[in-house]
Amino acid sequence: MSDIKIRRTTKYSVKVISSDNSSNEVSPVDAEMDARAKQAVKSAIEKAKFCKKPVAHYDAVTKRTYLEYPNGEKRYVD
Repeated sequence: MSDIKIRRTTKYSVKVISSDNSSNEVSPVDAEMDARAKQAVKSAIEKAKFCKKPVAHYDAVTKRTYLEYPNGEKRYVD
């Protein structure tokens, strides 16, 4: 059974595909674009850490956003 979900907004529909089905449903061009986007995000996070800037993260357990500072301190955003 496929884990594909369709999310609709007023103007657009977005097909959400689980990671285990991505090889069957995503074209090679889209897969390459996804890989490049992931690498760009990793690069931006590394650059922020190198420049000693806080990095925003999302805690899936508490469902809250927090900033992680270079010294390891975490501050949750209200």
